[in-house]
Amino acid sequence: MHITTEDLALIANTVRTLSMDAVQKANSGHPGMPMGCADIAAVLWAQVMIYNPADPGWANRDRFILSAGHGSMLLYSMLHMSGYDLTLDDIKNFRQLNSKTPGHPEFRHTPGVETTTGPLGQGFANAVGMAYAAKMLGREFNAPGTPLIDHRIYAIVSDGDIMEGVASEAASLAGHLGLGNIVFVYDSNGISIEGSTDLTFSEDVADRFRSYNWHVQKIDGHNYEEIFDALTVAKHETEKPSIIIARTDIAKGSPNKQGTADSHGAPLGDEEIRNAKECIGCCVDDFFCVPERVYEIFNDRNNDLKELYTQWQEFSQKILRGDTGARWKSFFATPDINALREKLPSFETGTSVATRNAGGKILEALFKELPNLMGGSADLGPSNKTFVKGFDESGKNALGRNIHFGIREHAMGSFMNGIAYYGGFIPFGSTFFVFMDYMRPPVRIAALSGLQSVFVFTHDSIFVGEDGPTHQPVEQLAAARAIPNLTVIRPADAEETREAWLAAIANISGPTALLLTRQNLPVLERSKGAPATDLHKGAYIVYSAGTTPDVLILASGSEVHPGVEAALKLKDQNINAAVISFPSWELFDKQSGDYKKSILPPSVTKRVVIEAGISMGWEKYAGPDALFITMESFGTSAPAELLAEKYGFTTEHAIKKISAYCR
Repeated sequence: MHITTEDLALIANTVRTLSMDAVQKANSGHPGMPMGCADIAAVLWAQVMIYNPADPGWANRDRFILSAGHGSMLLYSMLHMSGYDLTLDDIKNFRQLNSKTPGHPEFRHTPGVETTTGPLGQGFANAVGMAYAAKMLGREFNAPGTPLIDHRIYAIVSDGDIMEGVASEAASLAGHLGLGNIVFVYDSNGISIEGSTDLTFSEDVADRFRSYNWHVQKIDGHNYEEIFDALTVAKHETEKPSIIIARTDIAKGSPNKQGTADSHGAPLGDEEIRNAKECIGCCVDDFFCVPERVYEIFNDRNNDLKELYTQWQEFSQKILRGDTGARWKSFFATPDINALREKLPSFETGTSVATRNAGGKILEALFKELPNLMGGSADLGPSNKTFVKGFDESGKNALGRNIHFGIREHAMGSFMNGIAYYGGFIPFGSTFFVFMDYMRPPVRIAALSGLQSVFVFTHDSIFVGEDGPTHQPVEQLAAARAIPNLTVIRPADAEETREAWLAAIANISGPTALLLTRQNLPVLERSKGAPATDLHKGAYIVYSAGTTPDVLILASGSEVHPGVEAALKLKDQNINAAVISFPSWELFDKQSGDYKKSILPPSVTKRVVIEAGISMGWEKYAGPDALFITMESFGTSAPAELLAEKYGFTTEHAIKKISAYCR
């Protein structure tokens, strides 16, 4: 199929008119970026990228990420024109309630949208993770000379993306790893909300990316031949990640607002839209106009792409047979959790194990059983216990299931999300819990997008000890629990840690945060009928002094054991206490009403919370009149046992407080 310059111009101008009209109708949005990048998008979709609108999940499709998610009308226009399940009525409902075209692209919401973008820099770093996943999947299944997986990860990134720190972290890692399947087009229009980027931005981006070991080209972003040639070089002539710096005019085609900040985040206005349509040769009285020739171009394009798709399907059927086919299916299936449990270590009651150490032993077993599990740490592997010996590791131009992220927490989280978006792998990443603050944006986006990212946060409380308050999480636990669709699990001992990992493996609809201790914890002696598998219910009774308790002690993690010890001694004071291990609010909230009442009987109004974090949120389970033995200040630098005494997390302190509370 031959695409002419006139065809490309028609596609680009259709993007411009659709974007102007949609933003104007919504009276909200960002017309400038889609209008400025329309020429780039036309070449990508009509000449370069490999995809199949009839099968948006095709494993060997090229992925496209609009990192500059505010320019969503660019993506929606291209998806509609190229034949995805996105109608012109959907375009007309841009930014409206229940529409397929929300203000920023959302994964699983709109067919053809590969990532949730909008927070600048996230898509950039997601694309790096996707590129890594593609390389790893190819390594698993490509036979010599017969690549099953050989596609690329394309993205349009903006000035704002390039400014964000997470993009620098991710770019540095991508260059180090040698991810040559990355092709980014940088929309260098020199405009941000406040005006010219000269106000804040003067570095040489080309030299910066060369220093990251990227292949760099500079082009006119409105010259179709230059765009195509640069993309061809990036695809075929370099083994480095590639960035094409495209000089563009924001709001290209708008006679009065082209090149100005006024076009960035507001409708152009009816009069300016009429002027722009006249300028680019479109009927000024047509709204949401898609010329029939545009549909013809993409119909022909899709016929060509279907031939490639059919060839791949036939080829894949030959490759994915027998054991190889079964292995492929296993990468995209949820494991049998009960069968997997049998392969994992158990821990003897009475022994003492830090849950980070238990997590490390469990991870070793999981690596042997789940070949699609991969991840690593932000340079804290020896502390987090997340490096698995005997398996390959990433490095300079090297890939491995053990990923060295470097001291790049933000990029690590976004990179993990990119792997999860890509599919086929379960990614994990680890750092100290207090440094979740460095990576909260990707944790939140993982929850919003329903990604199976596993965040392993160790050193989970003030009992980090001597490192002091800068490294002692206090408010982070409440902050994590505040994120919708993030399953937070703080296991009380090594046995619960095994079950926490199994819960994360089973959780395919969202991310999981595992909160693990630095210090040793005794493996609990549980009440009869209360196995550690009850962790999957979110809360369960680990000890009860009688069938009708006087007081309920609610605790998570390292505070469960002193709660049990206190309950044993309170019995001598004729106070019957039931101790509830409460590792996960989110899992508990999913249980039936009857189960919740069996754990938190309404008749028992005396309730105590013991947790080395702020009390915020516990009122939901403990009630407003509960006794809170919690942290309501920052910690201090001292050995862990002294901190327990100072802040009241000893058994003796708990007994004293609970005894007074129950009188």
